[in-house]
Amino acid sequence: MGKKISVHTELEVYQKAFAAAMEIFELTKRFPKEETYSLTDQVRRSSRSVCANLAEAWRKRRYERAFTSKLADCEAEAAETQVWLEFAVKCGYLDRDTAAPLYRAYDEILGTILGMITHPETWVLQRQGDGVRG
Repeated sequence: MGKKISVHTELEVYQKAFAAAMEIFELTKRFPKEETYSLTDQVRRSSRSVCANLAEAWRKRRYERAFTSKLADCEAEAAETQVWLEFAVKCGYLDRDTAAPLYRAYDEILGTILGMITHPETWVLQRQGDGVRG
């Protein structure tokens, strides 16, 4: 980890997820009104949930299991967002050239989240005395 990260907003994965969620928000303003309470709402919620769950995971990093559980929620929400993006393309609300970079951004986000889940020791706070056997 290069520099010490003190708040979740400093995480590169959080910044990518937040930027992607904001782009989705802007793009979905053009979706048809009949999709307001279905596809529009779903893709906005799942994309925002990635960010919210990253923030929660960051605050729970004293406890490895709680940390990785929240990250698993992030993973699920990011994958769900990709599904909604696929629906938006198939329904003709987003063109493939617009959706593809967003889909790839979520691939990157998912890769980082999986890395964090696989190596929680890099992220979890160590308590005084951990690893010392007496």
